Amino acid sequence: MSAKRLSGQALADAITERTGYSFVDVERLERALTHASARGRSGADYERLEFLGDRVLGLVIADLLFRSFPGAPEGELAVRLNALVSGQTCAEVANEIGLADFIRADATAQALKGSKGRGLRADAMEALIAAIYLDGGLEAVRPFILRNWEDRSKAASGAWRDPKTELQEWAHQSLATTPVYSVEDRKGPDHEPVFTVRVEIAGLAPATGTGRAKREAEQAAATEILIREGVWKQGERG
Repeated sequence: MSAKRLSGQALADAITERTGYSFVDVERLERALTHASARGRSGADYERLEFLGDRVLGLVIADLLFRSFPGAPEGELAVRLNALVSGQTCAEVANEIGLADFIRADATAQALKGSKGRGLRADAMEALIAAIYLDGGLEAVRPFILRNWEDRSKAASGAWRDPKTELQEWAHQSLATTPVYSVEDRKGPDHEPVFTVRVEIAGLAPATGTGRAKREAEQAAATEILIREGVWKQGERG
């Protein structure tokens, strides 16, 4: 049986292997892994859980950073937090635990590539975090988050390089030009918008990125070029 077709206790057991957490409410777990394109007659998908999971992840990471960097000013903590809870990082964790194998979506959604495919995996990761939180509370979800994010926070113990700053400096030095950003699209309700931003640099192919804030989308677009042009390696944060 395909991993995506697992349901009930079989699905719960498979997810336990990847998260270390045993679910009580298996129905909620299934909802956390269901994209809107596959919600069927039940009308249940992960959007509401994604909303909650984003906040739970932010709280645990903020607490981790507050304790780990006692001398860091608020501005530095905010930059670190934004990097660690970004869609790109959530998608990276999803990739590492093989979460994509269990996301239920139609063929069109499953075929998404680049930033859109990454966004789907990031959303499912946040929904999974919410499902663990609702099932077992903060002390149940904290170990899962720390196991997958704590090393990332330590890896950023040096000065974290913002992708926009890095791209601007590289473009100035290598091409004597400046990146230009523009908003291509804005979707979703006012309380949960999704931006698509395009960055253009003279002499290079443009790139796009998505995010829940304009700056996050700009950072995603900048990262695409930094990786594509070999300035950063895949997964590098500066």
